[in-house]
Amino acid sequence: MGNHGSRIGTDRAADYGRGGSDRPPSPQPGDGYGYGPKPVRHRPAALAVPRPIIPNVGRVFKRPMDDVRAFYTFGSEIGRGQFGVTYLVTHKETGKLFACKSIATWRLLHRDDIEDVRREVQIMHHLTGHRNIVELEEAYEDRNSVNLVMELCEGGELFDRIIAKGHYSERAAAALCREIVTVVHVCHSMGVMHRDLKPENFLFLNTREDSPLKATDFGLSIFFKPGEVFKDIVGSAYYIAPEVLRRNYGPEADIWSAGVILYILLSGVPPFWAEDEKGIFDAVLHGHVDFESDPWPSISSGAKELVKNMLRQDPKERLTAAQILNHPWIREDGEASDKPLDVTVLTRMKQFMATNKLKKVALKVIAENLSEEEIMGLKEMFKSMDTDNSGTVTFEELNAGIPKLGTKISESEVRQLMEAADVDGNGTIDYIEFITATMHMNRMEKEDRLFKAFEYFDQDKSGYITLKELEQALEKYNVVDKKAIKEIITEVDTDHDGRINYEEFVVMMRQDNSEIIANSKRESCCS
Repeated sequence: MGNHGSRIGTDRAADYGRGGSDRPPSPQPGDGYGYGPKPVRHRPAALAVPRPIIPNVGRVFKRPMDDVRAFYTFGSEIGRGQFGVTYLVTHKETGKLFACKSIATWRLLHRDDIEDVRREVQIMHHLTGHRNIVELEEAYEDRNSVNLVMELCEGGELFDRIIAKGHYSERAAAALCREIVTVVHVCHSMGVMHRDLKPENFLFLNTREDSPLKATDFGLSIFFKPGEVFKDIVGSAYYIAPEVLRRNYGPEADIWSAGVILYILLSGVPPFWAEDEKGIFDAVLHGHVDFESDPWPSISSGAKELVKNMLRQDPKERLTAAQILNHPWIREDGEASDKPLDVTVLTRMKQFMATNKLKKVALKVIAENLSEEEIMGLKEMFKSMDTDNSGTVTFEELNAGIPKLGTKISESEVRQLMEAADVDGNGTIDYIEFITATMHMNRMEKEDRLFKAFEYFDQDKSGYITLKELEQALEKYNVVDKKAIKEIITEVDTDHDGRINYEEFVVMMRQDNSEIIANSKRESCCS
C-alpha cells in the first residue's frame, strides 16, 4: 500500500502478527476490559447484583474496542508508510484475503492526528462502491492500534505493471490517466479532495490485463465545500501543486498532481526534479515544464497540450476532471496512438521508482558491526530507561529517560527515534531495536561508520561494490531477486561503470528522502 504523504508521522504501525508477547492480553469475562461484570464473592444472594458493563471505548472511533485478531489472522507485511504498516490478513471464517493497514495509537499524539484517522475512515465509507477506489471492509480499534481492513489489491503498483509489460504506448498512458482522473472526478463531485495523488497510491486489483486501477490511500484526504481555501502543506514533493506551497489552495491541486503523474507516464521522469526537497519546491514554484528533451519531440501534440493544461501555474486555468475526461486524447475512442514509446521511458521510470534496498541493509550492517565499547553507553542508556525492567522501552519511558541522561534531544527527535526503532509497530522498542535506531540517528554520519559498511559489501577490498559482491551480501538478508539487485546498482551507480564506488555509496546513504513533507498543519489551518 502506499505511504502516507506527510500528515502524521507517512509514510502513518502496529503488528502483533508474530504472536507471543507482542499481543495484548486476551480479554476475559470480568477482567476490566468491559466484556462482562466482575464476579461478586461471599455475598448474600439479595446483594449479589452484577456491576454494570462499562465498555472500553476507543479514543479514535469513540465506540467499544474490538480486537481485529478475533476475526482475522495476520500474515506478512505488504507495505509500510510513515505512519502505518499494511499486512496481508485472512478472514478466519471465510478464508478470504484482505489488506489491513495498522496504525499504532501511541503515534496519535495530537487531537488533529486522531481526527485525520477518523476522517480517513469516514471518507472511505463515503466513496465506497466505486470501481477505482479501494473498498474499506471494516475499521477496528483496540488498546494499541487502529486497524483498517481493506480490499486486497494483488496486481501491484502502477509503474511496476508498466515496466513488466514492456510494450508501452500513448494509448496505454491515456487509459491509465483516464482511471486516475476518474478517481479525482468522483472525489471532487462528492466533496472530497485527495491531496496525496502519486503513483504509489494506485494499485491494480488483480493481475489480469483488464484489472481496474484502485486509489488506495486517503490518509491526507479532506472534505471541502466549493470556494473553501486550505492552507496546510500536505502531500509528496514531486507531486505537490505550487498553490499548496503558497498555502492557498482548493481541489485544483489534485489536477496538478494527476498532471505530474501523466508527465511521468509519458516521459519516465518527473517534470520538477532536484537533488533535495527544497530544490524540488523551487522548481515547482518556478513552473517551467520541459517539453523539448527526449522523448517529447516524438509525443503527440494532443498529449502535450493536455499535460500543459493540467500543469497550469494558475489553478483557475487548469482543466477540471470532467473536462480532462472529455479531452480528445484521453477518451476511450480518442486519438492517443498505440505506437510504442521510446524504450528509454521504461528505463527511466524503473530507476525513478526502484526501492533502495542497499541503504536499508547498510544501516543494519552498521548497527550490527558496532563494537562492544561503542554499544556499552547505549546499553546502559537503555537499561536506565527501562524502569519496569520489562526488556522493552515505551515512548513515555524514552521521553522521560533521555533528558535525565543530559542528552540534548527535542521531543520531536524522541518521536523520530521511537518511530525509527519500533520496527514492528507494537508501541515499544527492545534492546536491539534501540541500538539500531540510536545508531541510525546519531552515528551514521560518521565517516568511519560509512566506510565500515562499505567494506562489508566490498569483500575483495577493491574500492568497488560489484554485482556479485552485492548479491552475496544481500543474500544474507533474504534479498535474492537478481533483477532487483541489478536495479540497486543502476540506481546508485551514477558514473555508469557497472559498480558502486565509495563516493557513490556515501551519496546514497546521506541522501534525503524527498517524498515526505513535514506536516505544518499546526502552523496554520484551513479557512
